[in-house]
Amino acid sequence: MKLFVIAAVLAVAAAAPSSYKPEYKPPAYAAPAYAAPSYSAPAYAAPAYAAPAYAKDNKYAGITITSQSDERNLDGSSQWSYAQSDYTTREESQVQKKMQGVAYDSYGKATYEDVMGNTNKGSSYWVSPEGEKFTLTWVADEQGFKPKGDHLPVAPVHVYELPVAPVHEYELPVAPALPYKRTGLGYSGNSYY
Repeated sequence: MKLFVIAAVLAVAAAAPSSYKPEYKPPAYAAPAYAAPSYSAPAYAAPAYAAPAYAKDNKYAGITITSQSDERNLDGSSQWSYAQSDYTTREESQVQKKMQGVAYDSYGKATYEDVMGNTNKGSSYWVSPEGEKFTLTWVADEQGFKPKGDHLPVAPVHVYELPVAPVHEYELPVAPALPYKRTGLGYSGNSYY
């Protein structure tokens, strides 16, 4: 039955009229006609552009790189650095190491296993336009990104004073004296005497 349905669909598709026209020919373009070469000035005036204007007090106009290094090792580690003529510096290094990571199997189940990851550390130094000096160091590893610098905001430290529970001195109540005295342990009927 399936074969019959497939054959019927193919027969209908073959009988449908096609929009393809076999008599289509690509358009022909005439070759452009070029005028004889003339070596005279152009007939129009060239636009005049003003030279870029720089502020006289722009002290960063001529910043150049004074040193640069880039080292890539076969074990996956690397380090690079640069320094500029305005005393800006940056250096960074990274090392590959095994760490605990999450891997997913083909069914989407998460498993913890050793994976290769990068740990980075580096530093930057620069001077602001106001003349303030900044130094930033950072470490990025399995515990996250940890920047350090005197210019970074610091969360306020609040010293918590834990409340003290009230102290009550209790005297345990004394059990009341029994009105009768037992003389022995005997059983009579359904009670002890």
